[in-house]
Amino acid sequence: MSKVMQFAGGAAILGESPLWSVSEQALYWVDSIAGTIHRRGWTDKETSTWQFGEEVGAVGLCSGGLVVAARSGFHFFDPASAARTQLAAPERDFPDNRLNDGKVDRHGRFWSGSLRETGYAPVGNLWRLDGSGATEHVLGGLTIPNALCWSPDGARMYFADSPTGLIEVFDFDAHTGRVGGRRPFARIPDGRGFPDGATVDSQGRVWCANIDGGRILRFLPDGSCDAQISLPVTRPTSCTLGGPDLDVLFVTTARRRLSEEQLRTQELSGSVLAIKVDAKGIAEPLFRLQAAAETKQNGDQQ
Repeated sequence: MSKVMQFAGGAAILGESPLWSVSEQALYWVDSIAGTIHRRGWTDKETSTWQFGEEVGAVGLCSGGLVVAARSGFHFFDPASAARTQLAAPERDFPDNRLNDGKVDRHGRFWSGSLRETGYAPVGNLWRLDGSGATEHVLGGLTIPNALCWSPDGARMYFADSPTGLIEVFDFDAHTGRVGGRRPFARIPDGRGFPDGATVDSQGRVWCANIDGGRILRFLPDGSCDAQISLPVTRPTSCTLGGPDLDVLFVTTARRRLSEEQLRTQELSGSVLAIKVDAKGIAEPLFRLQAAAETKQNGDQQ
C-alpha cells in the first residue's frame, strides 16, 4: 500500500461521511460539529464549502443534490443553490439527539443512526428513510451508531454501536430493507479505540476507521482482520474508496478531544487523507427521491 497523503486540508472539528461521486469525480464530506458540507474534485485545487446551519452527521448522493442527515432530521440539499428542504424529522421526540453516521443502501434508501451528544447514553436510534420521505424505526437503545455499510450483493448489513467495540452484521432483505439475524462480526483487535465509519470493497472486505486507535482495519467476510493501515493521526472517523479507479482510500479525521500537544504532533488531524490501496471500491448508489418527496421539495422552495 502507498504512503498516506493529504487530499484536502482544513481543521475539521469532526470530519465525517466521506462520499465519492463517480459521475462528478469528486469527494464529499462533512464537519459534523461545524455544520459544513465540503466537496473537492479529483483535479480541483480548492475545496468548496457550504454552511448547513446545524450539525450534519452524513450525506448521500441524490439526483440533483444530496440527501443529508442533520440534527433536525433528513433533508434534500442542492449545492448549486444551497437550498435545503426537510424530508422527515424522525427525532422530533428526542430534542437532545442528532443524526449521525449514514449511508444509502444498494436499493436507494438512506439510513442514519442518532445519538445524544451531551452525556452519551443509550437513547439513540437507527432510522431508514425511503424515497417518499417515510421513515421507519429499525433499532433503539443505541449510544453512538456507526459503521453502516452493505456487502456487494446487498445481502448483509454491517453496523456498530461504537462504545461496544463490536461490529455486527445483519441479514438484509434488499427489496424490503428489513434486517434480521443480528450477530457479532468482528471486534477491534487488541482493544485499541473503537469502530467508527466503514465501507465495503468489491471483494466484500470491510474497511473500518479505528477512532482513538490511529488506523484503518480491514476485515474479511468471515470477520477476521487481514490488514491494517497505520495513520499519522489518532482519530480517523470514516473511510471510503474512490478516485478515478476506485482504488484510493479516503479517510476523514477529527481534531475534537485532542490535547494541545496531540494537535501539535498530529498536524494532519482534521484533514482528509488519501492512500492508494490494493482494492477496488463500489460506486455509491443514489438515494431514490420519489414523486411525493419531490413535490414537497418544490413546494418548500417556492
